[in-house]
Formats: sequence, structure tokens, C-alpha cells
Amino acid sequence: MKKESQPDIKSHKFSYSGVIMNAVRILAIALIVAGVLGLAYGGFSYTKETQEVKLGSFELSVKNKETVDIPIWAGVGAIAAGVLLLIVRK
Repeated sequence: MKKESQPDIKSHKFSYSGVIMNAVRILAIALIVAGVLGLAYGGFSYTKETQEVKLGSFELSVKNKETVDIPIWAGVGAIAAGVLLLIVRK
């Protein structure tokens, strides 16, 4: 009978540097996408419920629309940081 060959587990080495480089690449792409979206839209808005009053069956709530402006320098900085991460990775 032939012995079945089993893979040599000791010779297989897991590369943490490859995992870290993939994470850096994903972060770089996310920064570039966020920067482009920030430049394209310039901001975003959301609705926030602030006050709620309940008097028996009567309910009153106030919804405020909040707007967050994204500065141009933040979008450009995110794009630049993402590009640098893609270029400088070793």
C-alpha cells in the first residue's frame, strides 16, 4: 500500500505582511473614494429628532434638518493620502 502524501504544515508560512499590505491598499482606496465623494457632493444632511412631548394621547416631536459641509481641503487631503498609501507601500 502507498502512503498518502500529506502536506507539510511546517513548510507553509503565513505571511502577515501580505495581509497588512492588502489592508493598507483597501484603506487607500477607501480614502480616495471618500475624497472624491466629498468633492463631488460638498456635504450631506440628516434629520435629527430633538424634542418629544407626550401629554396623554397627544404627542409632539420636532425634527431638525442638520447639514454637514465637507471642506474642499478635506476631500483633496483624503485623495492625496490615499494616493500616497498606494504609491509608498512596499
